[in-house]
Amino acid sequence: QLVESGGRLVQAGGSLRLSCSASERSFRRYSLGWFRQAPGKEREFVASINFDGVNTYYADSVKGRFTISRDNSLNTASLQMTSLKPEDTAVYYCGARRLEVVRTTIRPREYYYWGQGTQVTVSS
Repeated sequence: QLVESGGRLVQAGGSLRLSCSASERSFRRYSLGWFRQAPGKEREFVASINFDGVNTYYADSVKGRFTISRDNSLNTASLQMTSLKPEDTAVYYCGARRLEVVRTTIRPREYYYWGQGTQVTVSS
């Protein structure tokens, strides 16, 4: 089970850190991805990280502003978001899969487990 937290209302230009926690003891065997879904839009890829945290991938729209990381000892993953823009407003979801991720692992259907999401709202 994945649980996201950290979403809130923030002003444009601000920063926010989202967390994804899991109770699964085999957390370190899962690759993780952050996705987001704005009203009326499809769920879109934001960032991903492999099970060992060595390889990370980002959507072009967040590259240089967002950083994904994980701490397998704590069964948590994070998404540090800086220079937030109104277009970053969405529900953010954490997804997990047992297989590694590569640059092209960006489709929601490639992730098998999901959290309930956390709302991020960026005001202009």
